[in-house]
Amino acid sequence: MRTQPPGPAGVPVFGNSRQYARDPFTFLTSVADAYGDVARFDLGPIETYMVTNPADIERVLVTEDAKYHKPDFQDDAIGTLLGDGLLLSEGETWRKQRQLAQPAFGPKRISALGDVISRHAQTMLDDWEAGEVRDVHLEMARVTVRIIVEAMFGSQLTDEQTELVQENLEPLGKRFEPDPLRFLVPDWVPTRENREYHESVRILEEILDDVVAERRGTEHDPDVDPASDIVGDADEPMDLLSILLRAKQRGEQSDQQLRDELMTMLLAGHDTTALTLTYTWYLLSQHPEAEARVHEELAAVCGDAPPTAADVRQLDYLERVLQEAMRLYPPVYVIFREPQVDVELGGYRIPSGSAVMLSQWAVHRSERWYDDPETFDPDRWLPERRRERPRFAYFPFGGGPRHCIGKHLSMLEAKLILGTVAQEYELDYVRDRPFELRGSLTMHPEEPMGMRLTPR
Repeated sequence: MRTQPPGPAGVPVFGNSRQYARDPFTFLTSVADAYGDVARFDLGPIETYMVTNPADIERVLVTEDAKYHKPDFQDDAIGTLLGDGLLLSEGETWRKQRQLAQPAFGPKRISALGDVISRHAQTMLDDWEAGEVRDVHLEMARVTVRIIVEAMFGSQLTDEQTELVQENLEPLGKRFEPDPLRFLVPDWVPTRENREYHESVRILEEILDDVVAERRGTEHDPDVDPASDIVGDADEPMDLLSILLRAKQRGEQSDQQLRDELMTMLLAGHDTTALTLTYTWYLLSQHPEAEARVHEELAAVCGDAPPTAADVRQLDYLERVLQEAMRLYPPVYVIFREPQVDVELGGYRIPSGSAVMLSQWAVHRSERWYDDPETFDPDRWLPERRRERPRFAYFPFGGGPRHCIGKHLSMLEAKLILGTVAQEYELDYVRDRPFELRGSLTMHPEEPMGMRLTPR
């Protein structure tokens, strides 16, 4: 077994961090291209090993997942934000919460949410006018926030609450942009950035408190046996908030755990879907032949009617468009794990307590796994072509036991919103140059994504 993977070593403390902070996406691609399956560098004070071979990624996420935890360095500002919710919790807490939440994401319940998604998409369109230029990222974030609150919390945000959520996402996002100096400044230090961050967390908590107060006392569905520990045995399985409130009544949830799960769902439950749609609209605007095929398929499957949850099963090309968008612009562009024991990856010894980085950005754009990887080609997701690639050459939703619990909801949302809007409008990107990307917890456009609404 080799002991020291290659990498851009020999630089001053935080040297790699500065490179990563300036442009994480170029850094990730350059390291992967130059150093192969396993590369070592310092990310802040942490020795980091970037792993880019799909076979090794599968070992980390699936076959040997018990050897890995979420890294401790995610428990500072992000711990303040998400606490012990599903995204960060470990061990028995995670297993219990995942099992508890699962019925809210079962196939029957997700299919039943099609009408909710379509209604919110149509409400968004009712506010649009032909010829307008809209920031499509802002529009997609607004509609997906409204959807996740109704779908998972059984409530609806007021216009004021929706605006407050969106206004306070920016300070949250800035707090997690890669910056080596942040490794040196604890979360409790009252810098201007930290104060803004904590104020945004407080405002979001107040909105969630309002939602819980509105729902408290309504969590008992008459079709569900109140004595049952298994939620989801009713004709209409319950939303996530009802499940958590029932568990709290049984003494199985604290107020803090309830808060952490709701905050995790509010933020993670809308952000990646909104970004997927944003990048899909951009790619379609740059590839009119693909946009035309989307329109042709919608007309063949749906006619003049808006698409339904039943229709999306037949929208094969539209699904391939979304898959290709998530390949080129994966909203979650890196995943971190911390080995709890010394492990071997790519023939190298990786010490316990280090950070293992799995980069969707680097793997999805590698010519080792994709022909012409920079090219937008939805047909690379045809079954016969997809079979040519390793399973974890593509992992936008992670993988293994901790794969994204909302994967199927997110895909249903993206298909219905994309199809509903595409029947009414073509969205034309107004800038004459590509947009820049900004790294945070997820991959965001650096600037507003202005698109002109052209009626069809």
